[in-house]
Amino acid sequence: MFGAGGLALYAGVFERHWLEIVHTDVAISGLPAAFDGMRVAQLSDIHLDEFTEPFLLRDAIDQINRAKPDMVLLTGDYVSAEVLPRHLTAKATWQCGSMLSKIECAERYAIFGNHDVWAGEEHVGDALTSNGITVLKNAYLPLERGGSRLWLAGLDDPVCGRPDPDKAIPSSIRNKAGEPIILMCHAPDFVDELRDHPAGRAVSFVLSGHTHGGQIRLPFVGPLHLPPGGRNYVEGMFQVGSMQLYVNRGIGSVGVPFRFDCRPEITIFTLRTA
Repeated sequence: MFGAGGLALYAGVFERHWLEIVHTDVAISGLPAAFDGMRVAQLSDIHLDEFTEPFLLRDAIDQINRAKPDMVLLTGDYVSAEVLPRHLTAKATWQCGSMLSKIECAERYAIFGNHDVWAGEEHVGDALTSNGITVLKNAYLPLERGGSRLWLAGLDDPVCGRPDPDKAIPSSIRNKAGEPIILMCHAPDFVDELRDHPAGRAVSFVLSGHTHGGQIRLPFVGPLHLPPGGRNYVEGMFQVGSMQLYVNRGIGSVGVPFRFDCRPEITIFTLRTA
């Protein structure tokens, strides 16, 4: 009984708030020299006000600001839907958007996750865009530096939304020499569909979240639960066909206010020319 209580205390109070800042280089074929060394921060699965307290999000934002990235990518699930009453979820949505406006980086881009679809993408989108964050829903835009260009694309959530690779990655931007494509896609297992799609074969690097890394992982057992859309690629870096995929563990928790052997994560990527 004492052991179980101690484990719950550790998982619910200590590890759940113990942010890990992961630094990793990503080599991208055809990346223009002007983008070599570009630093990209990824923040995912915040789930504000289910179990993620505002102080944890403030800590995450402070860590990102200290890292001074060139771009910040937000990969979905800003709140938890169907847990709190709808009016409280709406309040959390606007609180989250307001807090994210404190990220001290001009280049801030976001996509929706499954909880954002349930909460209402129009409401979540308003809360983000009103606070200076560009939302990419089956959309893309160019990133230009020193006369060179790469493309950033974002899909609607694959589990509960309507992802459209042909809109997010149209033929006009595919396979252009020296103009690689970075894609944000909340649920990582969707890359298995993208691998066989002409749009997917044009993508160099995919950033996902959704899985929470399993959230609770037991020795010799692994994750106790993985959500639909996040069972093939749980955390970290993968090579899927021509795409590199990174699955971020996120900072929030769902279901239970615990994390075990699965610290909340902020990732700082440094882009390198392959």
